[in-house]
Amino acid sequence: MIDAEYRSEERFAKLSLAYTTDDEKQKVIKCVDEITAKYDAQPETYTCSISDGKREVLVIEYHDDMDRVSGPIFEEIMKELCITNCE
Repeated sequence: MIDAEYRSEERFAKLSLAYTTDDEKQKVIKCVDEITAKYDAQPETYTCSISDGKREVLVIEYHDDMDRVSGPIFEEIMKELCITNCE
């Protein structure tokens, strides 16, 4: 199961996607790459490891997001990955 967490501040938005298996990892990476490629605004992305049982987290960050373009992009990513709950 892929878990999602969203954080936002003025001009900054971040979506973190945690996954456990290699299949989930490939699904997340492919989805994020395909969806973000359709937009002019490109995020900063990176992965990190966490210790609560999930193996990795892919973090997608938009800086200087004054027009809030990240919202529809994040929604599209979550819909494509069938994520219905985001913390």
